Amino acid sequence: MVPSTFDPGPAVSGLDRKVVLDFFRLARGWWHGATARRAWFLTAALVCLLIISVAVNFLVNAWNRRFFDALEASDATTASWEVLHFGGLVVCAAAVGVCIVLARETLQVRWREWLIGRLLDRWIGQQRYYRMRLDHTEPANPEYRIADDTRMATEPIVDFAIGLVLSLVSALTFVGVLWFVGGALTVHVGETTLTLPGYMVLAAIVYGVSASLLMLWIGRLLPNEMARRNEAEAKLRFELTRLRENSESVALIRGEDDERRALSVTYAELVARALRVVRRNGQITWLMNGSSVFVPVLPLLLAAPKYLAGDFTLGQVTQLAGAFIQVQLAIAWLVDNYRAIAQCYASILRVTELTRAIDNVDSDLEARHAGGIILAPSSSGAVRFDELTIADRSGRVLIDRADARIEPGEKVMISGESGTGKSTLVRALAGLWPWGTGIIALPEGASIAFVPERAYLPAGSLRAALLYPAQSAAVDDPILTEALVKAGLGYLADRLGDVDHWDQLLSNGERQRLALARLLVQQPDLVILDSATTALDEAAEVEMLERLIAALHGATLISVGLRPSLETLHDRKLVLARGANGASLSSVALRRVSETQ
Repeated sequence: MVPSTFDPGPAVSGLDRKVVLDFFRLARGWWHGATARRAWFLTAALVCLLIISVAVNFLVNAWNRRFFDALEASDATTASWEVLHFGGLVVCAAAVGVCIVLARETLQVRWREWLIGRLLDRWIGQQRYYRMRLDHTEPANPEYRIADDTRMATEPIVDFAIGLVLSLVSALTFVGVLWFVGGALTVHVGETTLTLPGYMVLAAIVYGVSASLLMLWIGRLLPNEMARRNEAEAKLRFELTRLRENSESVALIRGEDDERRALSVTYAELVARALRVVRRNGQITWLMNGSSVFVPVLPLLLAAPKYLAGDFTLGQVTQLAGAFIQVQLAIAWLVDNYRAIAQCYASILRVTELTRAIDNVDSDLEARHAGGIILAPSSSGAVRFDELTIADRSGRVLIDRADARIEPGEKVMISGESGTGKSTLVRALAGLWPWGTGIIALPEGASIAFVPERAYLPAGSLRAALLYPAQSAAVDDPILTEALVKAGLGYLADRLGDVDHWDQLLSNGERQRLALARLLVQQPDLVILDSATTALDEAAEVEMLERLIAALHGATLISVGLRPSLETLHDRKLVLARGANGASLSSVALRRVSETQ
């Protein structure tokens, strides 16, 4: 494993408004279309429950005044009744709280479900997951962005929305308490008398706005630091997963020390980034902790002069203190939630980077289709290369103006020296290689199967691996068993229903045999093998290819990169020969074994 180099890049100050807007343009789709009814029902239910919750808090605030006034007046009867009333308020508050939790978490789960589905459709659709890697435009760890960052982006947003609604309704409700119960404060300065109407409201606004502005200034770099820490976390997880998946190869070559050094480098960078977040959190904690201690005391200090002057009762002081805290929480909501906002923004940024990369791939693909390699239907059923030029990403020509025609049912081998573009030609045939010009015509309406050197086996049962990518197809077990026997895997026939890690359990040769067994089941019209039997010994390779050709008698076969000894199984070969301006393509006739018998 080669240690990764982390580029710290420039620090970003504050939140990028465009990032947030781009995310919400994507995520708001849950409230439209087929999911709109559920989304709006959950949203409306949650808002109603929040309003009821504020109403219960207001009743508790009013109860405080009545109860403490009863205590101050030594009115045991009223105090006893208020204790009973308080029991009812507790039950109401608990019931509303349970309903809020159910509505909130259901909304979070359903919204994330929709968002992940949307991202998966865009990432997997039109093979963008492959094209981004091919273009080197894929953001790091897209799977982490889809699986984890969607959760860390959507769940806090719901919580923030709840907090904002509560703050708004609470502010409107309890500002009235501060204004009417708190009244005005009269201050004597020398011979001048100053009257401050609604002084408790004014104090709450001044303190809340000041604390919020100070928080924005202190924590302006935290979102960027959190995004960079999350990136390092994802990279460490990826490298650990990669080591586990390649554990046998690493163990065989005794690469543990090198792997440990590489992981140490990655983790050291993670620690450095995490410590930067720790320092930012420390700065924010100064303000948050100081505010949490000061806010409960501040209304008592403000009410003390009027209480000592006999203008307030003890019940009024406790009522004002509770109302002040509620208003303060509403105004200074940012102070208490800035760290969570920064974490949420870091995940929003990573999701947005993925969606932008997908958009860029789509734009590039449209531009290339306008002037790149054209995939066209062939009504005759033949495979044609018309003036086909294939280049690499830098524009260097690999294959120069190739013309060829492969008739239906013909067996053709493509050979040439390493680096002449054989595998790139296969990618172009699959529509995955956009760089170049000319036309590739493929049989119209034909079923086409590409078999790469490294066979992919999905997670699940052996049956699913054998039917992939048509796992839901209804195929009888005897057909699957026959395909396994012909592919030399008859000993696996009684394990069709077994679920296992087949990509790790089977050897390279067995995986290739399983991929060829798929062809025997699916019976495609056109088969393109890209070094698909290289893990087999020469005798097994000949036997396997003979069985495949016999079973797919009428199918067109294009074999790339096979051993020269297999030429006799083909009608002819197309040879890529290196030239000054790229490889040229020429045709050489062969005599198939079946023709000589």
